[in-house]
Amino acid sequence: MTSEKPDTRRRYSAALKAQVVAACDEPGASVAKVAMAHGINANVVHRWRRLAREGKATPAKAGKFIALPLMVAPETAPTCADIRVELRRGAFTMTITWPSSVAADFAVWARELLR
Repeated sequence: MTSEKPDTRRRYSAALKAQVVAACDEPGASVAKVAMAHGINANVVHRWRRLAREGKATPAKAGKFIALPLMVAPETAPTCADIRVELRRGAFTMTITWPSSVAADFAVWARELLR
């Protein structure tokens, strides 16, 4: 039996992230002090600053839903090969070809043959 842990991650708005990153960029500001003042782990703030420097979206901005059109492949008629069975008994060989469209009938025939 598996027990799922509840998601305890805190979510921060893009505005709060921008505010915290801007506060860290002020002269004489300490990332640790800014993070502590907002009740956020300093490592999280460092990651936000790195993402901002790289010009990448923060996770809150990256999670937007984008609807894409569904493309369905056109149906093609299945190209199944026939069922081919080769039976050998001594020097005698018999080849049986059965249409795969009636494979269930072949299964009944083979079951009776093998009894």
